[in-house]
Amino acid sequence: MRKLLSSVLAAVFLAALVAPSRAQAQGIPIVRDAEIENTIRAYATPIFDAAGLDSEAVSIHIVNDDAVNAFVLGGQNLFITVGLLLLAQDANQVIGVIAHETGHIAGGHLARMEEERRNAMLEQVIAMVLGAGAMAGGAGGAGQAVMAGGAQVAQRQLLANSRGHEAAADTAALTFLDRTGQSSRGLMDFLELLWQREQGAVGRKDEFVLTHPLTEDRIEFVRHHVETSKLSDRPEPAQFNEMFALMQAKLMGFLRPTEQTFLRYPESDTSLAARYARAIAYYRKPDLAHALPLIDGLIAERPQDPYFYEFKGQMLFENGHVREAIAPYQEAVKLLPDNPLLRTSLAQVQLETNDPSLNNAALANLIDAVNKDRQFPPAWTQLAVAYGRGGQLGLSALALAEKAYLYHDDKEARMQLTRAQRLLPKDSPGWIRAQDIKRAIDNRKH
Repeated sequence: MRKLLSSVLAAVFLAALVAPSRAQAQGIPIVRDAEIENTIRAYATPIFDAAGLDSEAVSIHIVNDDAVNAFVLGGQNLFITVGLLLLAQDANQVIGVIAHETGHIAGGHLARMEEERRNAMLEQVIAMVLGAGAMAGGAGGAGQAVMAGGAQVAQRQLLANSRGHEAAADTAALTFLDRTGQSSRGLMDFLELLWQREQGAVGRKDEFVLTHPLTEDRIEFVRHHVETSKLSDRPEPAQFNEMFALMQAKLMGFLRPTEQTFLRYPESDTSLAARYARAIAYYRKPDLAHALPLIDGLIAERPQDPYFYEFKGQMLFENGHVREAIAPYQEAVKLLPDNPLLRTSLAQVQLETNDPSLNNAALANLIDAVNKDRQFPPAWTQLAVAYGRGGQLGLSALALAEKAYLYHDDKEARMQLTRAQRLLPKDSPGWIRAQDIKRAIDNRKH
């Protein structure tokens, strides 16, 4: 199941990140990780299909915020916070939340918001999402790139939905889950969990409650459906539950203090997820003497899992073992050949060896990466390096212009475009692309 989900984004680690100023200013921190996004994509695709949506057209983003929230913006952009993913108790609860948010997308609720509010937030969020992808400080391995910024997920008033919209989204969610043959119990359990937290809290409300107003009528409506549905006791596939456990382990390992990870996943816990979490925690200490045997054990047990190889490559690369990192990254790419960000990570390691014989291999990986995903700035950064080392300075400048354009750094983009057009043959594909970027910059200023 996990291997087949190769069309979504690969990972970018948080180490040594440099946030684009405009994206950083928005204060919305984004996590990028192939395994986590693949997990959410696996959960979401059947729901999107049941809603009549083009699943490939819906973008999924993980927000690094402890607030418990999920929301949609810009028509088909789904955002889920780390806080929600760590609070959820099983895969079915996350699926229930996704079904609810899909109800907002399918119902066109965002389109009914005031136009000026929607447009203002959309511009900020799109800049944030594109900027987050630019923070490939390390090799881009099995971790996450976390945008620097404030803890606020977004301006609450722009995310808040009416109670009518919430009820409609609940109704749609139950319909979608029935169509996919899945239980609605997860949605009921999650809403009840938030309701209990809200009643027991003093001076605190979960963001989900604030942006998705909970009412007893809403909860009772979902509960009635669960009590009468023949699907309510149907379990999720075993793979979904394992993916959920590994996702939570990774989030804990990378984004929580190591002592919290060791407390939640003690040495006595020999499950796959616990060993994964401890490997990540030891790596962060850093303690490779403990981390490497753990990840090697996981690879031996699951030799077809690309993310374990990816994490080993990252671990080696970031601890100065550059050449040794190539083999695990190559294996990860072999297992997920269509993943542009994995190819970017492998290419970066190849370039960092400073071995001229590897430049063409890195260049091929990067060309493949940008052909599959033009929205990932680190690929353009590394492509500029590879072109430069090969003496193709015009294409190197064009790649830097592509990166600057995604950063919304129009001044830098124009400078690199001018340089590219001076060096590239007139009317060549690169020269024409430079013209296209100039027009795109002019158009987004209006």
